[in-house]
Amino acid sequence: MDPITNITGKVVAVPLENIDTDQIIPAKWLKVTDKSGLGDGLFETWRYNADGSPNPDFVLNKPEAQGASILVAGKNFGSGSSREHAPWALQAYGFKAVIAPAFADIFRGNSLKIGLLPVIVDEETFHQLVSLCEEDPTTEVSIDLAQQSLSLPGGQQVNFPIDGFSKHCLLNGVDQLGFIMQQESDIVAYEAQNPVLINTQA
Repeated sequence: MDPITNITGKVVAVPLENIDTDQIIPAKWLKVTDKSGLGDGLFETWRYNADGSPNPDFVLNKPEAQGASILVAGKNFGSGSSREHAPWALQAYGFKAVIAPAFADIFRGNSLKIGLLPVIVDEETFHQLVSLCEEDPTTEVSIDLAQQSLSLPGGQQVNFPIDGFSKHCLLNGVDQLGFIMQQESDIVAYEAQNPVLINTQA
């Protein structure tokens, strides 16, 4: 995956609490093993009418929401079943980060593994972002991962938490396996100094 340092982009808000993974990507999409095309299924039951036509009332279908790369959502985002397809669908659609007061733990872990940045903010900041999106649909924010800082219009900055291991992987563009491979020389040296004794007795 690509390294993440700074993310600047248009924000779109779906300010509902407890949006679960089935609402993010319906179960019928789980047979897909390739991320390609998953963006079409993102929020499918909200984005489309029964006849398959776009629902003009859903925020992602509004012209001013096109090109948004940062999603603002209510607390407990990504609850429900632990399907990897949920962060895949968000990323395939074009989102690079999700901002919410709280995330379901498994969803947050799955997101960090693929480079979709979950940003936890306090309730006041969440409501402020929702208001900004309502007042000006072209609102943009900037996220500085190294500084763990979210910059709002007007210069306000809010810090957000992230564990050191995930931060290292995202900044360097490596997944968990990639991190292990970076330690290959140390692993080889350790194994050379600590040979494994194999019991050859029957």
